Amino acid sequence: MFQGTGSNVGKSVIVAGLARALTRRGYVVRPFKPQNMSNNAAVTADGGEIGRAQALQALACGAAPSVHMNPVLLKPQSEQGSQIILQGKVWGQRKAREYQEIKPLLMPAVLESFARLQREADIVLVEGAGSASEINLRQNDIANMGFAEAANLPVVLIGDIDRGGVIASLVGTQAVLPDTDHQRIKGFIVNRMRGDPSLFNAGMRFVAERTGWTDCGLVPFFDRMRELPAEDTEGLASGWQGDGPLRIAVPLMPMIANFDDLDALRAESGVTLAFIRPGEALPPCDLVILPGSKATLADLAFFCDQGWAIDLQAHHRRGGHILGICGGYQMLGRQISDPSGIEGPSAKRPGLGYLEIDTEIAEQKTVRPNRGRLLPSGAAVSGYEIHAGMTTGSGLKRPMIRFADGRADGARSEDGRVCGTYLHGLFDDKESRSAFLSLFGLMSESLDHKLRIESTLDALADHLESHVKIENFLSFL
Repeated sequence: MFQGTGSNVGKSVIVAGLARALTRRGYVVRPFKPQNMSNNAAVTADGGEIGRAQALQALACGAAPSVHMNPVLLKPQSEQGSQIILQGKVWGQRKAREYQEIKPLLMPAVLESFARLQREADIVLVEGAGSASEINLRQNDIANMGFAEAANLPVVLIGDIDRGGVIASLVGTQAVLPDTDHQRIKGFIVNRMRGDPSLFNAGMRFVAERTGWTDCGLVPFFDRMRELPAEDTEGLASGWQGDGPLRIAVPLMPMIANFDDLDALRAESGVTLAFIRPGEALPPCDLVILPGSKATLADLAFFCDQGWAIDLQAHHRRGGHILGICGGYQMLGRQISDPSGIEGPSAKRPGLGYLEIDTEIAEQKTVRPNRGRLLPSGAAVSGYEIHAGMTTGSGLKRPMIRFADGRADGARSEDGRVCGTYLHGLFDDKESRSAFLSLFGLMSESLDHKLRIESTLDALADHLESHVKIENFLSFL
């Protein structure tokens, strides 16, 4: 099990890289994360939800994503509350304090999922969540040491030197953990070293001598990490990225979901894209994309409070294009209502009014992979749906996509400058991406997005093979 001294120390990326490295060595490997918190979800073939990071790790193993790779997924809907996905399906909603009390009810399912993966693999690489030293959350823990104890796992602790204080964070973790927990830690990795690695030799020796843990490697910063899907918004770069003629602005709302929809676009040589952060105005650009949201009404209110609705009107008057994906698509309609309080307090409010559609947030959730044709071009498109809204209105007579089963999806304005869809992954296939970019006089010049990710995973595995002492942690098994 790989745990961290804190959040965002690189656990997910290291597990993905090691999964690819061990798979290339001939092991059957599976990833596992008992509990994840992310609105960047992936959809399995059987219509379940898991964290995007576990789907990437499954790809690294050459395995199909399974709900058992991430049996508990928490999808934040507010600062204090989350929707709980258990083995791929909605289980309920809880505020943070309430969730701490019900975790023992989830542990049996977590252990069941882990046992399933154990039966089909030589090695299961388990990823912890947050910090191993959160002793205030140790009781009923299912994400870190509580799970390691229940499954009787050796632990490798990961620290991030790039954020500073890594020696203190590693040694301090041992200091605050009870004996039974810190003795479970067998080794440590220091991640994201910049500059001359020999300058930290003494630091590695100090941690090893002070803790008694095995040095499992000092990992230099992996610059291509930005080519892999980010799990949360901290992984999104600020400012304009790229130098292409097509300028795309994406407002960054608090409950943004599935923002990896934009990864393939960001990689295009003809595109310059920026995530617009709160407090910033929507800048002059060619296209504004409203991404998915886990709390559409709350994010719509936030969008308007930021003054972005006024900026969007000016953008549209200047002839600019607008695309909404999932929650962003819902926002572009005339009205959104949540009578049952599915995503928060029961509410209703006007939408932005660019599409002739109305949406009611419903209890039944649609989660499924899908494929079809982009309209009017006919380009093939594939991806997945993950939404709780039922959308109606005359705007649906001009759909954006026709699915293979004959269903229509999304809506387009009469002039074609505003459109929306429920389909995530719209730009992952080069054919559909090229068709969309052709609206702006561009052709896709990038590699196939999926091949780029595969190439990056191979490069990551090479990187870890060079800098992680894989034999050391294999000896812990």
